[in-house]
Amino acid sequence: MSAHGAGWVLRSAAAADVEAIAELRATVMRADLERLGRYDEHRVRQRLRDSFSARHTSIITVESELVGCVTIRPAEGGQWLEHFYLAPQHQGRGLGSAVLRTVLERTDAQMITVRLNVLQGSAARRRRSTTAGAG
Repeated sequence: MSAHGAGWVLRSAAAADVEAIAELRATVMRADLERLGRYDEHRVRQRLRDSFSARHTSIITVESELVGCVTIRPAEGGQWLEHFYLAPQHQGRGLGSAVLRTVLERTDAQMITVRLNVLQGSAARRRRSTTAGAG
């Protein structure tokens, strides 16, 4: 567990977190998936369930409430940053940037390249070049 001065905590995920994360994913991705004509009420949740790894996922909490998650999955030549979701009411306040900075500081310290894959037209694409300096 890693506590931060801004009032948020990054903790290891547990298997029991999967449904809360699946719901968060459905909420966060809905607008982008609808824009692309790819939103499916069941599939958006099932894709998370199918790829969920508690071992590689961290939960973002604020005042003990799950407000987000991030997965860093080992891959050939580095790691993939996946499933980085933040509840809408916590977006736009710098929390996502702070979490990403913390995650990238850890991988930078280990000299690990991090790769990111985002949906076409996603707001994350606009931020990627300024915040994901590790790869």
